[in-house]
Amino acid sequence: MSDELDRAKTAFGQDVPPPREAARDAAMRAAMTAFEKNHAEAQGSASRRRLREWGWALLDTFRRPIMTHIRPRLGPMLAGGVSLAALALALNLAPVRQQVADWMPQNAPGVEKSRVERPEARGDAEAFKSTDLARLREERAPVTQDAVSQTTSEADAPSASAPAPQVAAEPMFDAAPPAPMLLDRSMVPQGGATHLAMPQDQMPPVYQDQGRDRFSEITANPVRQVADDPVSTFSVDVDTASYAFVRSSLNRGVLPPKDAVRIEEMVNYFDYDYPAPDDAGAPFRADLAILPTPWNDATKLLRIGIKGYEIPVGATPHANLVFLIDTSGSMNAPDKLPLLRNAFRLLVGSLKPDDTVSIVTYAGSAGTVLEPTRASDKAAILAALDRLSSGGSTAGAEGIRQAYQLAGSQFDADGVNRVILATDGDFNVGISDPEALKDFVERKRASGVSLSVLGFGRGNYNDELMQALAQNGNGNAAYIDTLGEARKVLVEEAGSTLFTIAKDVKLQLEFNPAAVSDYRLIGYETRQLARSDFNNDKVDAGDIGAGHTVTALYEFTPVGSEGGLVEPLRYQDAKPAAPATAADEFGYLKIRYKLPGEDTSKLIETPVTRSLEAGALEDAPQDARFAAAVAAFGQILRGGQYTGSYSYDDVIALAQGARGADPFNYRGEFVTLVRLAKSAAALEPQRR
Repeated sequence: MSDELDRAKTAFGQDVPPPREAARDAAMRAAMTAFEKNHAEAQGSASRRRLREWGWALLDTFRRPIMTHIRPRLGPMLAGGVSLAALALALNLAPVRQQVADWMPQNAPGVEKSRVERPEARGDAEAFKSTDLARLREERAPVTQDAVSQTTSEADAPSASAPAPQVAAEPMFDAAPPAPMLLDRSMVPQGGATHLAMPQDQMPPVYQDQGRDRFSEITANPVRQVADDPVSTFSVDVDTASYAFVRSSLNRGVLPPKDAVRIEEMVNYFDYDYPAPDDAGAPFRADLAILPTPWNDATKLLRIGIKGYEIPVGATPHANLVFLIDTSGSMNAPDKLPLLRNAFRLLVGSLKPDDTVSIVTYAGSAGTVLEPTRASDKAAILAALDRLSSGGSTAGAEGIRQAYQLAGSQFDADGVNRVILATDGDFNVGISDPEALKDFVERKRASGVSLSVLGFGRGNYNDELMQALAQNGNGNAAYIDTLGEARKVLVEEAGSTLFTIAKDVKLQLEFNPAAVSDYRLIGYETRQLARSDFNNDKVDAGDIGAGHTVTALYEFTPVGSEGGLVEPLRYQDAKPAAPATAADEFGYLKIRYKLPGEDTSKLIETPVTRSLEAGALEDAPQDARFAAAVAAFGQILRGGQYTGSYSYDDVIALAQGARGADPFNYRGEFVTLVRLAKSAAALEPQRR
């Protein structure tokens, strides 16, 4: 028996012998003969009887041998087919798995596990991405680029113009994440649900309110007759939020609301080459210029310029900063929380190693995300910023209380103690009344902790509240619409943003009735003070930071000029002329300020003489001409009540002729914005 088994084993182990030529030829001839015989017969059946009996017999004749030979092989064939189908499905899903893995957070444990356990899937995905996925992205490039221009330009670009919102908003809906059924279990982060952080070029559509931005109502300063009201008093303003919001609106193809245009903030957005003081004891001095009014041949412009003392590098005091960050649901937009995180990253990089940083967030409730930490530990600070996410209501008042408490715990009597609030201003939990918040901040500033405000986003931007907080918190307000603006405010102008060199700065100008018949202050409508407030050191006013420049413009009508701002009366006698000794003066300027840490103000006085007057507009100082161009643009945006037929083209011509040195292209950008205003829509189109 064993011999037969051995012979059978040997036979099965041998290769199948090739067929003999003679046998193969005989089989082929027999097959062809049978084919020719059957093919020659007519198809069908000549028999008239039913075919059921012999038909089933014929079918059974062929079925039996077929099933006899195929059945033993049917199992392996089915298994092979299923394997091939599974392999094809894996290849098709590989790029989807890789795309979903790219959307997963880098620190998610599930992602790392999936990539270790399934290396072949990663290889398939890379192969796919190098061919088909690249082709698909090229085909969708126009849609992707439109969507990116809305998000990336507002988070990264310095200050480039962006497309209109209605173009960029709709394609964003194409970048939807894959359905949850395509996610492998190994790719779900362990320990509960985690928000999937999608790449920036595939941000999901974000709902944003429209038409809910809030601004305080502004009424332009009226023309005043010197005979009746010769004295003008106001507080300085170093905020720049209005210009950045105007830029954001024009870059979206729409004109800003009239009340969003604060002319003094637009003028003060730019740096001017005013003479700087020599020491901190006299922190600034006035620079004056008189030039013909570009939009009215019968009047003149008085330009008052102040430049603050610049603290030498390395001599800045210690900074105790608390970042108060709004993480409510209203901050869930690319131009809000993501831009906010990047802005604070820039600020952290500019701090000294011994500066202190704390982070408080507020949404439904407030909480301390980062206890006071030295700026040298950048890793801990940046990690805390990276953990921020948006959601919930806005308990802003609670956050402000906690931030002040944290700043007080690290108070430095010889340093800078400041809370920096970053928000869209949509407070809806706790104290939301602007007057109540203003009173709270006003009381806290007496403790030596100031408050600055950084505004973000559109749709429900509450400028009114943020202006009130900044003004009463002895701080400044800025609007961050791009990463370039964040760099300007928090890096390039960090000294003026953080370090105060003079506080409660007030200006008072008395006009000479013998030389001036009427006047008006351009801008500063929200900074007006009573005449008696000038000498009252208890009355709060604006602060000036290190290196800050402040510009104020008056339009006035010289006595005897025809076509002034106010027509003379027919039946009233003229007021008696001033003494001849003052005939050479248009007015007299006084500036009051307090040094940091002092409670008694100091006084600077200077006459406004005719010797300051430029005979022609082109002979006026370059900075004065550019400031006049910005003021004209702001007035036109507000309706042009006093600018007559002066047009956008006139503004462009004046600004281009006074651009001068412009290393950061801020003045060049201004000219671009004026051009955009010529074609901007009056209202933003409603998104559907």
